[in-house]
Amino acid sequence: MSDTKPVDTFDELAPDPESPEGRKLLHKAIGASAIGNATEWFDYGVYAAASVYLTQAFFPGDYGTIGTMLGFAVSFVLRPLGGMVWGPIGDRIGRKSVLAMTILLISGATALIGLLPTHASIGIWAPILLILLRVVQGFSTGGEYGGAATFMAEYAPDNKRGKYGSFLEFGTLGGFCAGTAFVLFLQLGLSDSQMDQWGWRIPFLFALPLGLIGLYLRSQMDDTPVFQELEQEDEITGTPWTRFKDLMLHYWQPILIMFGMVIALNVANYTLLAYQPTYLQNTIGLTESSASVVNLIGQLAMMALIPFFGWWSDSTGRKPMWWGSLVGLFVLAIPLYWLMGQGFAWAIVAFVILGALYIPQLATISATFPAMFPTQVRYAGFAISYNVATAAFGGTAPLVNDAVVAGTGWSLFPAAYMMGACAIGMIALLFLKETAGCSIRGTEIPSKENDLCERQKRLAEAKA
Repeated sequence: MSDTKPVDTFDELAPDPESPEGRKLLHKAIGASAIGNATEWFDYGVYAAASVYLTQAFFPGDYGTIGTMLGFAVSFVLRPLGGMVWGPIGDRIGRKSVLAMTILLISGATALIGLLPTHASIGIWAPILLILLRVVQGFSTGGEYGGAATFMAEYAPDNKRGKYGSFLEFGTLGGFCAGTAFVLFLQLGLSDSQMDQWGWRIPFLFALPLGLIGLYLRSQMDDTPVFQELEQEDEITGTPWTRFKDLMLHYWQPILIMFGMVIALNVANYTLLAYQPTYLQNTIGLTESSASVVNLIGQLAMMALIPFFGWWSDSTGRKPMWWGSLVGLFVLAIPLYWLMGQGFAWAIVAFVILGALYIPQLATISATFPAMFPTQVRYAGFAISYNVATAAFGGTAPLVNDAVVAGTGWSLFPAAYMMGACAIGMIALLFLKETAGCSIRGTEIPSKENDLCERQKRLAEAKA
């Protein structure tokens, strides 16, 4: 089985970052990848920022907040199944076709939440319908994120994968910030009764045009040069089930490594982004608008740092970024959560520092995780490992944090939970191979030893 087509053929497919046409194509790839991620996280941002209104509308009663957090967590139940379905299909028929489907399902399910009748209108059917839409959203997301990261990684030049891939995560925080800011804008412009009755619906409805824009951008792109290369060599054979079996039989080690790293990544991610508004209001005692301001400032600071850490990882490597982030969070999580409880201004300072410590992980996802698998199982490997870990530990983080804080009164539990996840991530990181600058073409696991460019350079030197 050959690794790749000849270099000149691949060069015809791949964009040249030094030419105006190549840069334009790379920018289009960034937009097509990031818009779906932004739409997904726009939903999470709106859901988190509007959690109080959702509780009143769908989960009235003594356990309303738990119900709302369950509505958030349940969207993660089908993410692993979504990864197992969409990932192998994306490895068989291509990344582009799957990404067109997932963005439509995500944006459609999010928009329909804005049209749901409330508990006061239809009783128990209201939370049931909300949870069903969250399940559809979760199933679609199971294929969206892994596909978007793979799409971006396979378009980016090897020596700039961190730089270009970081913009996918820029879309993550951009979508989340947009959702948070949208709710905050409505809170400032509408009365409390207007927000309770209908104002909270508007941001959910806005997801539909976002999804349609994303569909248009993706329809304008060809599939990735890396995938096209193997497809033209007839290396992509069999069925999606064949791709799934190949992954499970031969690539279990990178699956386990990635699983451990994602536990650390997403416990921090969903604690800092999704649970934080509820924590600041219910535990710290901030008002709804003050909590939104804290989160918005922290998220904007994180967005500003993402491209820097992505670019830095191309020269320094992915592992140093992760080591710095995991150790920093492990050491400073409890002191910073204590500082957060000292008042509004200190909450902003602490949240910004926590976000800055977390960003080196987030900024390098698209450069690190796709490079752990060869092309023919990359989409599935990323989607399955990422989504199983996210469903088990990331999506449940708000629910676990809220339940333990409410049950024990220990306001620093989210920090301790994050520390435990970082410890798991550090163990997994010990086994990760550095792939900064390596080619991710071909049917072998990318590494310095298997790097196509290095092999060709050594061959040329030997002939000379």
